[in-house]
Amino acid sequence: MNLTIDIGNSSVKIGCFTNGPEPDAFRRVAHDEWLAVAQSLRPAHAIVSSVTEDAATWASWLSGMAKTVLVLGHALPLPFANRYQTPRTLGTDRLAGVAGAQALFPGRSCLVVDAGTCLKFEWLENGSDYWGGSISPGLRMRFQAMHQFTSRLPLLEPAADAPLTGGSTAEAMQSGVLHGMTAEIEGMVAQYRTQHPGLRVLLTGGDAPFFEKRLFETRLKTPIFAVSELVATGLNHILNFNLQST
Repeated sequence: MNLTIDIGNSSVKIGCFTNGPEPDAFRRVAHDEWLAVAQSLRPAHAIVSSVTEDAATWASWLSGMAKTVLVLGHALPLPFANRYQTPRTLGTDRLAGVAGAQALFPGRSCLVVDAGTCLKFEWLENGSDYWGGSISPGLRMRFQAMHQFTSRLPLLEPAADAPLTGGSTAEAMQSGVLHGMTAEIEGMVAQYRTQHPGLRVLLTGGDAPFFEKRLFETRLKTPIFAVSELVATGLNHILNFNLQST
């Protein structure tokens, strides 16, 4: 069994893989729980990705329970060509998301839309060349910015739905963020689609549920695939690529 460990700021996401590109099991646990969970699973191989600089330390804790333990970083061989101009600054979650798209749609051009802390677009051309993408503020970051940089706007949590025309300050803020981000995603997808007909669009990230229904109901002619565990799928794909290369 392969084990993927994605260490975030607030939780650790664990994926278990035996066959196929998608996980057989997926769990989100607290930072002080993941090692016990990993030990109970007894993986043969594991890969660690972390938003912090302590990934190697986390990986060393796994070394006694798995034959292979890899740490995702800019120097680890990837199943695609990384054309990013500053690979050392590239977040490992971005690499894993692209690898997940490649695993699910081999040989196809893919645009990964990651609605997380930031809204990120990642472009994989012909299933083989990653060129980068774009980054803008995410859902909650936009609410926080309006509150922090004004004197009277409240700090809001995202609503499940929002009217197009807000009849109150809170509704107007919800409309601006939710409909604005939806339009941003639609616009970016449309631009990529114009340049690359036939591309596959994958939506992932913690805030993806806020946009999934809206995007499926839009006039975009490109199908959008919602894949909540795309990073785990990508980590497993990178792990298998390195195992096959040794």
